[in-house]
Amino acid sequence: MTAAEYFERLYAESADPWQLAEREYELRKYALTTASLPRRRYRRAFEPGCSIGVLTGFLASRCDELLATDPVAAPLARAREVVPDNHVRFEQGRVPDDWPPGEHDLIVLSELLYYLSAPERLEVAERVNRSLGPGGHLVLVHWRWPFEAATCTGDEAHADVRAVVDATCVVEHVEADFRLEVLAAAESVPSG
Repeated sequence: MTAAEYFERLYAESADPWQLAEREYELRKYALTTASLPRRRYRRAFEPGCSIGVLTGFLASRCDELLATDPVAAPLARAREVVPDNHVRFEQGRVPDDWPPGEHDLIVLSELLYYLSAPERLEVAERVNRSLGPGGHLVLVHWRWPFEAATCTGDEAHADVRAVVDATCVVEHVEADFRLEVLAAAESVPSG
């Protein structure tokens, strides 16, 4: 994984290093991500790598319970101010190591996977398989182009995860700069 010091330096220089709360590109991407969710409401959701909580704010209105994590403390303080909802919990943690226990019906991996090594992406995909409940949704949203801190492109990160996650793609939106996919886990089959 890209070292935590890299992100700590970025947040020391700017409270919003990627201008997530200001750039029209980011806000439009978050609106498309939220609009692509197949269900109106989710019981229990997980969003690792939440940064300052802009996407978290979009997701909050669709979730009964939302856990948002980030490996750096500074953006979490701002996220708590931006999203004060009591059903949203912010915690410091990094994936795959700090994956929460239990079942989720929504997992959102946004602008995160290319900061992980190939073995870490594999571990994340395996954890998704273990924790995404029947009929649950996995959202993947990533920048498509290489950059210095990335271990791969967004397209490659999506391909790595899709090769392992036991789910079917139900939404695919590809633009020049980002790829958005929603995968659905199979519904449970009643035993008879």
